[in-house]
Amino acid sequence: MTADELPDVRRRRLLQAGTALAVTAALTRPAFAANGDHPTATTRSGRVRGYRDRDVHVFKGIPYGADTAPRRFRPALQESRWKGIRDALTHGAAAPQGKAVEPTSEDCLFLNVWTPGLRDGARRPVLFYIHGGGFNNGSGSDALYDGVNLCRRGDVVLVTVNHRLNAFGYLYLENIAGSAFADSGNVGQLDLVAALQWVQQHAREFGGDPGNVTVFGQSGGGAKIATLMAMPAGQGLFHRAWTMSGQQVTAAGPRAATQRAQLLLDALSLRADQTAALLALPAGRILEAAQTRDPSRIENTSLYFGPVLDGGALPRHPFWPDAPPQSSRIPMVIGNTRDETRAFLGNDPKNFTLTWDELPARLEREQYVDLPVDVVVTEYRRMYPHYTPSQVFFAATTAGRSWRGAVEECEARARQGADAAPTWAYQLDWGSPLDDGKLGAFHTLDIPLVFDNIRQPGSRTGDGAQAQGVADAMSDALIAFARNGDPNHRNLPTWAPYSLDRRETLLFDEPSSLALDPRGGERKLYQRAPFMQRGTM
Repeated sequence: MTADELPDVRRRRLLQAGTALAVTAALTRPAFAANGDHPTATTRSGRVRGYRDRDVHVFKGIPYGADTAPRRFRPALQESRWKGIRDALTHGAAAPQGKAVEPTSEDCLFLNVWTPGLRDGARRPVLFYIHGGGFNNGSGSDALYDGVNLCRRGDVVLVTVNHRLNAFGYLYLENIAGSAFADSGNVGQLDLVAALQWVQQHAREFGGDPGNVTVFGQSGGGAKIATLMAMPAGQGLFHRAWTMSGQQVTAAGPRAATQRAQLLLDALSLRADQTAALLALPAGRILEAAQTRDPSRIENTSLYFGPVLDGGALPRHPFWPDAPPQSSRIPMVIGNTRDETRAFLGNDPKNFTLTWDELPARLEREQYVDLPVDVVVTEYRRMYPHYTPSQVFFAATTAGRSWRGAVEECEARARQGADAAPTWAYQLDWGSPLDDGKLGAFHTLDIPLVFDNIRQPGSRTGDGAQAQGVADAMSDALIAFARNGDPNHRNLPTWAPYSLDRRETLLFDEPSSLALDPRGGERKLYQRAPFMQRGTM
């Protein structure tokens, strides 16, 4: 999806069966082997003690920055040094966020590392995962992001990360509070830069190669990656990029971002000259004020906060009017799932029983693109005459909201020419068999597949042979891409890079296949309206 539109609470309800149990398991001190194997590693600020899980060294909650509360809305400082050995056995706090299912704090700059070896000179590929939840919610501690299976499968190092979110990461204050807050609209992104700098400093300590770092992320995580690709501070910190259902073609303009900041101040009954009061407010009060309705929304939802075109940290839109030249030599994989919107619009049973008379009004409200609804319905009935009204609804909302953003990025990359690094496109077509298969290949389904974690709490893949087969194909493609800069492997059909002539797209399924412009009719339909990320205006 577009990064700002996924309701994280709904996502977690869908993904996590028994949320409380899963979170408890994630945050509880792990059980150790009887031999008391506690591996240690040395960081720039002190030593850390982890544990072993199936022959993988695990370190959780390592700080990569200082408590952000004293630096609210400003770039973080480096973490303080500590004496002795610090336990790195449980996840650190997540960033402040609404309806959190785990401990939160402004002291949230923590990362987690899984590695098969320490200080062994192996120079393994480093996989750096950025979580979803739009720019509003989430953390690197979800059970689906556990790195043991990927490490064992591919002899790689995995890093997951927490960073500032929502108003704490993306509230643009420069035009209100002055130049001291010039970076405030992008400090969440700058946290990710700081985490990637930490990886550069410590990759060898954890058995990895600082010259081979792959960033990958789903939904909001993919959008954060697209944004990093246009940020000067991110240049040289990663060498490959893999995005999953997450695009960021345009960023919030400074006028629109200032308007949202003013709405937040109004909700807090603060004047523009009361910056000190804003800095002193409890985090919860700011989160409450952020529930103010966003001016760009049709429905009554909270203020949008995301990357800001501030002329400094982010000097250009991520993928408009072209792909960022600074990242043209970075190989990239851009993917989506076929039935994205079934992840949350599928929560309403009515959406599965629509009539042709009911479809236009429902589609008008949910398609998020300014095209005449009757034109959209007519075109879908022409392209897919066997579709029911509900099938048209889910296909059109998926295409209008998010899929076309992935296409925009693929097309922009392809236009960079022969001297640029290749881009591979995929679509997950395999659908979950659970709930009688009604949700299909919904948004987030690819997370447990690419992590090879179909048996983890929260997976909605089932644990059958087909699910494992797709997980094998996707996780091996990620590992091949991280190791070689090319996702092809022996258990896939030849996966050609995306080109403007053929629009090659791998369809992950059982079996997988390569398709040429598989949704060409939809692509042409939505080219009738310019694509603009929600929150831009």
